[in-house]
Amino acid sequence: MNLNEKQRDALLSIMEYEQTHAPNEFSLGWSWSDVRVSPATLNNLILKGLVEEKFHSNSYRGLLLTELGREQAKQLLETIQIQERPERKTVTLPGDLFKDIIGHDDVKELLKASLLAEKPVHVLLAGPPALAKSLFLWDIELACGEQALWLVGSATSKAGLWDLVAEREPQVLLIDELDKMNAADTAALLSLMEGGRLVRAKRGRNLDVTVPIKVIAATNQVVKLSPELKSRFAIRKLKPYDTAAYRIAVKGVLVRREDVNPELAEEIAEKLEGKSQDVRDAVRVARLSPQLGADKAIHLLLS
Repeated sequence: MNLNEKQRDALLSIMEYEQTHAPNEFSLGWSWSDVRVSPATLNNLILKGLVEEKFHSNSYRGLLLTELGREQAKQLLETIQIQERPERKTVTLPGDLFKDIIGHDDVKELLKASLLAEKPVHVLLAGPPALAKSLFLWDIELACGEQALWLVGSATSKAGLWDLVAEREPQVLLIDELDKMNAADTAALLSLMEGGRLVRAKRGRNLDVTVPIKVIAATNQVVKLSPELKSRFAIRKLKPYDTAAYRIAVKGVLVRREDVNPELAEEIAEKLEGKSQDVRDAVRVARLSPQLGADKAIHLLLS
């Protein structure tokens, strides 16, 4: 059916109104002011059989979409979704992925396979702080670039989670501190993980789209997660680094990620021995070292 731009926008606005309001709110139909469509445009839609008069009195004229109108609106919405969604690129992984991470070979293999799988296999890395959980997320973010989106469980909101995923449509969702995510966010995440369903509002219209997505998350405490959330993940518990592995990991991260010269990276790794098992402490020391020196940075950060 040939519709001009004003008529198409009107049809979508009417459908949004009918879908987002309880039927009893317009049992006698809605008025032009409810849907914010001019009477002239509505008359044109009536002539085309897309809108019908439900009720008429001296003071009120109630209208509703016809079955044909709903069908036309759905077709328009599907066309808009196809036009707005960019072509999704295939995830490619560099050969040296996880080079900075010492050990955990089985976890590396699982994550690589999950990222390259045709259908989502969600993975949860679990264990106390100071393991390699965040390193895995960092490496995946670096490798996937714009195809990955990083969220922190303690700093999201339900609207923020949906809006970010809707805007970016990433192929990989990275979530740190999953155990600190609130109940509203968790409910949104469950729906996203189960079927990739994403509901959002854009330009005043409701869109209901499917975004195939893979979730790689990290948590300190699995016991805090709901059974429903745990069931959606392949859960791998990481073991702490020993001293030698920690030093190698620190040097790799500082040189490759922080652009620290190898001599300073070696110095920081050596001086942190016995003081920390968290690679993030090494990163903080490296960033302060140009101003304070490694010894004073360690003293101020870890004393």
